[in-house]
Amino acid sequence: MGVNAKWVIGFVCFFLITGNVCRAQDVSKPIVIGATVSRQGKFQEPSRMIQTAYEFWVDSINQKGGLLGRQVRLVLYDDKSQPHLARALYQELIEQDRVDLVFSPYSTPLTLAASDISEQHEMVMLACAAAAREPWQRGFRYLFGLYAPADRQFIGLLDMMAKANHKTLSLLYDATSAFNHDVVQGVKEWARTFKIDIVLEQGYQDGKKELPDLVTKVISKHAAGLILSAYTPDCYALLDLLGKKQYRPPVLAMPIAPVHPDFHKNAGKMADLVFSTSQWEPDDRIPFPGTRRFVEDFTRFAGHMPSFHAVSAFSACQLYEQAVVQTESLDNKKLRDHIAALDTVTLIGRFKVDSTGKQVGHNSFIIQWQNGEKQIVWPRKMQTAKPVL
Repeated sequence: MGVNAKWVIGFVCFFLITGNVCRAQDVSKPIVIGATVSRQGKFQEPSRMIQTAYEFWVDSINQKGGLLGRQVRLVLYDDKSQPHLARALYQELIEQDRVDLVFSPYSTPLTLAASDISEQHEMVMLACAAAAREPWQRGFRYLFGLYAPADRQFIGLLDMMAKANHKTLSLLYDATSAFNHDVVQGVKEWARTFKIDIVLEQGYQDGKKELPDLVTKVISKHAAGLILSAYTPDCYALLDLLGKKQYRPPVLAMPIAPVHPDFHKNAGKMADLVFSTSQWEPDDRIPFPGTRRFVEDFTRFAGHMPSFHAVSAFSACQLYEQAVVQTESLDNKKLRDHIAALDTVTLIGRFKVDSTGKQVGHNSFIIQWQNGEKQIVWPRKMQTAKPVL
């Protein structure tokens, strides 16, 4: 190394130290961020989207020079869709790996388990994939949500049913998740508002074993609508069972699975006309800045289009990034105070939380698969197609 090069390095280090911006030894160490993802089990399809979004953000931020002048390193463990494993792995990330920040896992059940650990250690967790009420009812100060609450997600569907004079509805749900309980509770409340009768309400513990008999019950009720609130495997199982029975209610809806870009390919002809809730869609009518650029860049990075699970995870990353840059710190207490006070717009929409950390600024909407394409059908001002009921 030449004398001039040594002089430049020495001057830069002196400037950084005396300017109290960062220490030379800090710059050489990466910022380590930890999380779990579900590479196995019932959460693996949406969790794969979240993992790719995390990796995409890390790649993007490192290309721009990192955070606080430091590269970012991502540590991911497989929670296998098991809450007890997520809890243990977040404990390992924080206590043994000593990560600087934590990202959230996918789903309400895993977020409940993981946030127990992050809260104990006073580490911020931006829950990019949890919509139930329970996470925000525990008095936590370091947990913040991005999704519109589960109990409000099907308002648009019930509104459309009422306008089409569909007055009866069957409800099936996976009773092992707080998310599904909240979806059903919200549907029941709004059904009363729209004067829609719930003719069947049935929870279950094991979809593989119980769904065949439940489908028989659904058919016997002849309701105008059927909503299944469950995770991806049960959604596909229900469609398969309905197809074999050659039965289809006028309105068929479910969360989670239909928002995936490959839903129609995976479900075949039964996917057509299925409704779902969505937090975001890769469409130019979504009014949030950066949508088109994100869709193009993510697709180039991942080799496929993003679902709202991906954009939610990426939005959480950007909120962390903003908090770190604005506070010039990795101090989780400072980051917590900054995020709690935000009222801003992200790729997924408005971000504003109440005193419990629950998201109050963002709203979901309704999509429907029509002729092999996913369309936004509610609210009307964002429609890419009219709903088919």
